Amino acid sequence: MPTAIAVTSADLVLPPTDHQTPTAALLQAPDVQPLGAALADMSVLLEQHGYVIALYPASIPVAHERRLHTVRSVLESNRIALLKVDLPPLGIAVLVRQLRQLSICDFSAGVVASAARLLSHYIYAGALLSSVTKLDRVPVSLKSHAKSWVPGSQFGVLANPTPQLIKIGSGRLAGPDFATQLVVAKGQLQSEWVTSKLAPEWQAQSLQEAALPSDSPGWWGTGKLIEFAAFLPDISVLYQLVSSVRREGCTWCGIELIGDRCGFCSATLAAAENQSQDPGVLKHGTPTYQGS
Repeated sequence: MPTAIAVTSADLVLPPTDHQTPTAALLQAPDVQPLGAALADMSVLLEQHGYVIALYPASIPVAHERRLHTVRSVLESNRIALLKVDLPPLGIAVLVRQLRQLSICDFSAGVVASAARLLSHYIYAGALLSSVTKLDRVPVSLKSHAKSWVPGSQFGVLANPTPQLIKIGSGRLAGPDFATQLVVAKGQLQSEWVTSKLAPEWQAQSLQEAALPSDSPGWWGTGKLIEFAAFLPDISVLYQLVSSVRREGCTWCGIELIGDRCGFCSATLAAAENQSQDPGVLKHGTPTYQGS
């Protein structure tokens, strides 16, 4: 059985891109599910899949995050990875789907878990906003704040991989220089800018629509938005990208990993062992992640 991928919200589970991609398990909040039931559900996942990789937003309520750690602690299991992801909600959903795709490949659970950090560098997550007055996730200048009070103003915001903010009509968002697809989730804002302007500029190969995650208005500071994310859709490209990175054994728990941090125990490799590693480059559709 493939490694289980779990999420803390059902709207972080995008439809699969093929018939083989498995779904994700839902780890519910403590006000919805009692601890005993949560422990039982996690035990079943471990029994059926061997390992569980849970992704959750950095903005999750404290009580829900505490529940995740309580479950892992009570079960005394080193086979549960808890990955806090600081991406916009739609970006997290994209990353979750990519890990779901990788979970059926011949990668160990440790490699799949540590691949989350690698793949997040190749997700271009942003939004079109009608106002940035309450946006605190991306640096906003006083000038942009002032412009947001002008009726009809709209802003393009990129949160990942490099924060950027532009006023629509004066500049362009820096997009990927490799082949991607674009997923779009519409809120209460009416605009064709993402589909008619951004998608061609970013040379998106195709466009997908998704439901707006429930956390998106809070993350972006307004419900008048259109969220978007450009991503690598092809499982063969994801596989090549991950498999090209040298694998290590975690010096703390012994599990296999890529990169410099274990997804299961969060231990980091010694700096001396990784000082020559580059962050990786992916251009024109050819993945070449470079590691020492």
